[in-house]
Amino acid sequence: MNSLTHSELENLITTVFSPTKHDNHLAIIVDVPDEKITDNASWKQRRELAVDWYDKLNSIKSKLGLDKVSLFYYPNVHNNNAELPFAAYIYDGESGNLNASKLFENGEKIEFEKELAHTQILIAPTQFSATAPLKLLAKKHNFRASTMPGFSTEMIPSLKLDYEEINKRVNEVKKLLDPAVALDIKFTTDDSNTYEVHFDLRHRKASASGGRFPEPGIAGNLPSGECYIVPYEGEKEEKSESAGILPVQFDDEIVLYKIEENVARKVISMGEKSEEEAKKIIEEPAYANIAELGFGVLKDFGVKPSGEILLDEKLGLHIAFGRSDHFGGNVGVADFTKPENVVHIDRIYIPETQGKVFVNYVELLLEDGKKIILMKDSNYTIW
Repeated sequence: MNSLTHSELENLITTVFSPTKHDNHLAIIVDVPDEKITDNASWKQRRELAVDWYDKLNSIKSKLGLDKVSLFYYPNVHNNNAELPFAAYIYDGESGNLNASKLFENGEKIEFEKELAHTQILIAPTQFSATAPLKLLAKKHNFRASTMPGFSTEMIPSLKLDYEEINKRVNEVKKLLDPAVALDIKFTTDDSNTYEVHFDLRHRKASASGGRFPEPGIAGNLPSGECYIVPYEGEKEEKSESAGILPVQFDDEIVLYKIEENVARKVISMGEKSEEEAKKIIEEPAYANIAELGFGVLKDFGVKPSGEILLDEKLGLHIAFGRSDHFGGNVGVADFTKPENVVHIDRIYIPETQGKVFVNYVELLLEDGKKIILMKDSNYTIW
């Protein structure tokens, strides 16, 4: 199995977290399959990778100044960014074929949040993203976490990148997004139709996620390399001015969402996927919220798509639907009809994921009327 060596793992922890004398407990958390969501090869491999890292980190914990390294398992929560369960488990058996039933029968049950409250550094190579709940829990309990949903051994090289330079670039994007009051994106589809969306950025600041988490109270993806901002969702007196037609490719079909007040109000395209998406935004209105505008920078470092959102969204523009409170927005768990429907899902605008949708430009609008082209023809113009 392709993995990190002891020295590479030591360098990764040092670079990403900058451990201090106050850091004594590092924990790795992993979700497991159940009867509803069955196992797959990459999920099994991810659990085996977690065990490999756990063993190696235990052998070098003194070099990192740590007293304790733990590995916790928990039943998967069925959706990306849904709430974590009350209980997790310590399990010392064979992890490859582990499922929720075996965990319940043979694992040592612990109170998940209570354990996290005594953790300073957390790594989460999970099947379903735990980024949203961990961002909020990190603030509450003052730990820092790297979330790695869908991580695969093919992504190992991306853990060896120059995260100092990556961090520098995402902060350059943040400096441009912060003073912007709006952002316009123009798309062209393979049938030569053009679509534009205006995103309201008032009352918002961008966040830089450059793969470094040296300060307590923060959590973010690893591999990383993006700057993101939540469009204004209309929670204040003014209505959100986000509006337009947003194209998203699903397989060979392009779904067209009509955006009004930062919400996908309806689907105006025809087709099987269009019908499915139209049904989704009616049955689960919170899913229709435009939750994030993300700008990944890793393409310029030679990183190639892996087929997993965790890495692929870091390659360029992505737009997310659903939950936004973990990113500084206003839509959270309570806004969904039931907890198991909670989702934050990214649509990634790179040729490998949406070959029929082309990004002509991304233009920032400043309060004084000045305009700045951030991206043109899917490439950044600022470096």
